[in-house]
Amino acid sequence: MNKKTQTDMAPVPDTTRKVADAFGINIDMDVPAYSESSELVPDLDADYLFDPRTTMAILSGFCTDRRVLVTGFHGTGKSTHIEQIAARLNWPCLRINLDSHVSRIDLIGKDAIVLQDGMQVTEFQDGILPWAYQRNVALVFDEYDAGRPDVMFVIQRVLESAGRLTLLDQSRVIRPHPAFRLFATANTVGLGDTTGLYHGTQQINQAQMDRWSITTILNYLAPEKESDIVASKVPEYAKEYGKASVEKMVALAGLTRSAFRNGDLSTVMSPRTVITWAQNAMFFKSTPLAFELTFLNKCDPVERELIAELYQRVFNEELAETAAEMFVGV
Repeated sequence: MNKKTQTDMAPVPDTTRKVADAFGINIDMDVPAYSESSELVPDLDADYLFDPRTTMAILSGFCTDRRVLVTGFHGTGKSTHIEQIAARLNWPCLRINLDSHVSRIDLIGKDAIVLQDGMQVTEFQDGILPWAYQRNVALVFDEYDAGRPDVMFVIQRVLESAGRLTLLDQSRVIRPHPAFRLFATANTVGLGDTTGLYHGTQQINQAQMDRWSITTILNYLAPEKESDIVASKVPEYAKEYGKASVEKMVALAGLTRSAFRNGDLSTVMSPRTVITWAQNAMFFKSTPLAFELTFLNKCDPVERELIAELYQRVFNEELAETAAEMFVGV
């Protein structure tokens, strides 16, 4: 499908899609969508599996302009979930990583020197927020709980769906585009990092948290669904002989997550880690070596013995020996 430019695109959704057809959720519901794609629409992942609860929460944002915050551990697919919904709705989507380097000027805008009729003049250039606020864009703030305080107060102005954005420097008040949507993803729920995994996150003003209409938690998938995802990303494992290996990889990931919840491990395997492990195993032709290079070497040395025990329990082989002996005699 040819993609139109943003300026050529219809200003508001011009069609609808059925939830059952687009996302595989058994519910009779239509959601607004665009009939044609554009340059800001994310690429479609045909193999993506949607979590029903999270999908419905995000769809409430697209349908009724709710402000939706998606929280959960890293690697659960929070941002990807929003993008893949936007891809199926042909809805332009823009992701911004709200790290400590994003400033108030980046969001609001600043004066810049431009050429007009051969003369240098000062002109105000909109930042990310006013630019998106005036367009049919689904704006996603990643790592929302890592934003700087001055940036968070700027965002607070637009958290109400009918909220106007006031640019004090310009004495200008901006109304939101009818198809503007706002989402955010975070590893915590605004209470700060209680696990020690997410340094740099901070507590979020509760008055601001209260302005998020919907807060949903995206947990890790059921083992069988996670196995399907790994197999879809690494086709070699989709074959009969590879299914057992994938199931063991996912089982080991589940054990690390249980150990993390019990306080025995400080590092956890995400679905992204499992996929990377499977891809590396295909390259190295060795599951244990790929595990060592993908996950084990990232862990606290004190905890590696426990992780090796978990590996032995699942794969019925000693991790250190098999990984180290791979290239012996080569």
